Amino acid sequence: MTRNPSVAIVGAGNLATSLALALNEAGFAITEIIARDSPRSRRRARALAAKVRARAVTASSAALDATLLWLCVSDREIRGAASALALHLAAHASADKKGRLQNRSRESVRFAFHSSGALLSRELSPLRQAGVAIASVHPLMTFVAGAHPSLKGVPFAIEGDDAATQVARRIVRQLGGESFSLPAARKAAYHAWATLTSPLFVAFLVTIEEAARAAGFTPQDARRKSLPIIRQTLANYARLGPTRSFSGPLIRGDAETVSKHLAVLRKHPGAREVYVALVQAALRGLPVKNKDGLKRLLSP
Repeated sequence: MTRNPSVAIVGAGNLATSLALALNEAGFAITEIIARDSPRSRRRARALAAKVRARAVTASSAALDATLLWLCVSDREIRGAASALALHLAAHASADKKGRLQNRSRESVRFAFHSSGALLSRELSPLRQAGVAIASVHPLMTFVAGAHPSLKGVPFAIEGDDAATQVARRIVRQLGGESFSLPAARKAAYHAWATLTSPLFVAFLVTIEEAARAAGFTPQDARRKSLPIIRQTLANYARLGPTRSFSGPLIRGDAETVSKHLAVLRKHPGAREVYVALVQAALRGLPVKNKDGLKRLLSP
């Protein structure tokens, strides 16, 4: 393609909002925000459409007058949404043939993406059967209510048809992101990595709060007091790598201190379980001294 594709966004949630705003800022025309036919979904679609100068529609009322359909719906909804959109495209094509549509300048859908990190592009196969090139395009980023992260520098995992992946790479480049090809056989492993990177990292932060309770601090105090060392650890990890960022009793082989930790955490079994698992991870992959002594502490 020699010009930017026009885009219809399917969904109006956190990912759809961030993506639509980023595409709009990068100069892409957003034609429609396609939402479920429920009051809440229509309300969110109207709010997002107003920000990107698009129309808020439902699947049954969509014009589908974009070159690209980008599905930003939950994993369990992708296949059904693709089937419904494929049927809708077929109805438009039938109407075109019968001369019922007066607007001959209407764009035809040529590409369709979904942004699931776990599922393959083949979830969009109903659209492929309708002649649309398909791809999965997953940003390695977290999207939650109340936060709209920049996509600049964000890696996007791409897998699918050649024509669609070429367009996806160009779009990601214009968004300021970085694209990489992901073999279909490695999609599940990739998503496990992504899940460890953000949602399970948050689970670890909650475990930090539990450990802080053992020391007499509230979760709010724990967050406030922990953030400086968390930020510095991440900065060290980014600049120095894991080995040179590693500190504390394990790198010194201080089994006595670790034993005290395990004892005090017996009253907080959830935190203790995570502590033990992370010590075991450190024993496998970081420069820990006195490994035999520490392993004995962890033995049942």
